[in-house]
Amino acid sequence: MAGKAVIARAKTTVVSGGTGARRSLYWQYMVEPFLYLSPMILLIGSVMMVPLIVGISYSFQSIELLNPFATGWVGFENYEKLWSDRKFWIALENTVFWTFWSIFFQFFLGLGLAMLLNTQFFGKKLFQALVFLPWAVPTFLSALTWAWLFNPVIGPIPHWLAALGVLSEPYNILGDPDLAIWGPITANIWFGVPFFAITLLAALQSIPGELYEAAEIDGATPWQSFTKITLPFLAPMIAITVMLRTIWIANFADLIFVMTGGGPANSTQILSTYIFTTAFRKLDFGYASTIAVALLIILLAYAVILLWMRKRLVKI
Repeated sequence: MAGKAVIARAKTTVVSGGTGARRSLYWQYMVEPFLYLSPMILLIGSVMMVPLIVGISYSFQSIELLNPFATGWVGFENYEKLWSDRKFWIALENTVFWTFWSIFFQFFLGLGLAMLLNTQFFGKKLFQALVFLPWAVPTFLSALTWAWLFNPVIGPIPHWLAALGVLSEPYNILGDPDLAIWGPITANIWFGVPFFAITLLAALQSIPGELYEAAEIDGATPWQSFTKITLPFLAPMIAITVMLRTIWIANFADLIFVMTGGGPANSTQILSTYIFTTAFRKLDFGYASTIAVALLIILLAYAVILLWMRKRLVKI
C-alpha cells in the first residue's frame, strides 16, 4: 500500500510539473513578448487607427472650408451623393483600367527580367543595376520626364509613333481623351517593373536546383519545367506581390497628377486623384473622405479575395 501511495504521489508530481512547465512556456513565448512590445503596438495602433476613425467620421459630416456655416453631421447624405456622382463612376472605371494594365505589363516584364537575371551572362551586375534604377528615381521626377517624352514639340515619343504609322502625325497624346491614360500607364510600367523583378528574382533563387536537374533527366521540356516547377513555387509570392502592387497603384496619384492632372475631360481621373482634387481644390473634406472610404472598402474586398486565393495556392 505504501508503494502504491508513493507511485501515486510521483504521478501527481509529474502531472503538476508538466502543467507548470506548459504554463511557463506559454507565458515565455505567447504572453511575455507582447508585454515587451505593447508600447510600440499601442503607438503603431494609435497612429493607424486614429486617422482611420477620424477619416471615416468625416465621411458622415459636411466639412466644406468654403461653406463653414454648413458644417455638421449629415449621416449618409455624402454616400447618397456618391452613388449618383457620375464623375465618381468615371474615376472608378479609370482606376480599374489604370490598375489592371499597369499590373499586367509590370508583372510579365518583371517576371521576364527576373528569369533573365536568374541566369549567368556577361555584364549581369551592370544590367541588374540598370534594371533596378527606375525604382530609385523619385516619382515626381519620373512624371516630369515622361511628360517631356510625350510632348509633341520636343518629345520623341509622338514622332516615333508617327514614323511607325501608329499616329497620323505627332500630336499631344496626353491631350487626347482616348489615349491620355496610356501616358501615365507607360510611365508607371517603367517605374514599377523593378519591384516585380526584385521580388520574383528572390523567389526564383529559393527554388532548389535539384528539381530542375531531375526534370531534365526525366526529359521535361523548358516549358514543362516552367509550368510544373517554377510557377507552383512562385504562386504564393505572385499572389502577395500582385495584391500589394495593386493596392499601391490604385492609391498612386503622383504620376497622373503631374502628367495630366486628371484631364482631359476626366479621362485620366482615378479615385485617388479625385480624392485629392476634392479635398485640396474644392476644399470639401467631407465628400473627399466619403470617396476615400469607398476606395478603402473596394481594396479591402480585393485583398480578402486575393489572400484567400493565396491560401488555396499554398495548400496546393
